[in-house]
Amino acid sequence: MGIDSKIEWTESTWNPVTGCTKISSGCLNCYAERMALRLKAMGQKNYRNGFKVTCHQHTLDIPLKWKKPQMVFVNSMSDLFHKDVPDDFVLDIFSTMRQAQQHQYQILTKRVERLAELSPELSWLENIWMGVTVESADYKCRIDYLRYTGANIKFLSLEPLLGDLGELNLDEIDWVIVGGESGPGARPIEIGWVRNIREQCLAQNVPFFFKQWGGVNKKKNGRMLDGQTWDNMPELDNKFSLA
Repeated sequence: MGIDSKIEWTESTWNPVTGCTKISSGCLNCYAERMALRLKAMGQKNYRNGFKVTCHQHTLDIPLKWKKPQMVFVNSMSDLFHKDVPDDFVLDIFSTMRQAQQHQYQILTKRVERLAELSPELSWLENIWMGVTVESADYKCRIDYLRYTGANIKFLSLEPLLGDLGELNLDEIDWVIVGGESGPGARPIEIGWVRNIREQCLAQNVPFFFKQWGGVNKKKNGRMLDGQTWDNMPELDNKFSLA
């Protein structure tokens, strides 16, 4: 974890929780699982349990030590709303984000039922963005759960995009990220699926960010869509920049 993340839509990662379990089709080729097992083999202490859900109390103060404002992806190696993460630990993470308000935080989950359950207890400051992953039309219901949380910025991660999502209701959605699956066993993405989402974002005035085509060699496939790079994001304070 730390500054200079390679994820295109953030700057840093912070992992007070590591490990997860598969919940839907998008989890099949989980990059975090592969990375966690590799880090365990390398002797990294935070990954002594491999990909079993593990809370790391000693990491809670890390964002407080980062003086330069950062765009921070919270739990890139887990899901904050996994059932094995205690409620009190979720509240502790939100407490840190409340204290270190110099940063913008991005949280993603597939576990929308627990998100909805805990949302009234959470401090949704403007610097805390909440998103859900929707990999296929079977999981569009996650968007409705997100819509009714208290988050000020709500976003969608349509990655790995595994099918045509059809019509999307983007009311109260502030940002949409789209990307193809990458790494071993990567499943294909079709340009028509991506264009459909882009056109709906343009029509509904929602910032659209195309992360990658993915595949086994994602660098070679790049991230250009119809001759341009799509890096639109919600408007940020001038102290934040992903350039």
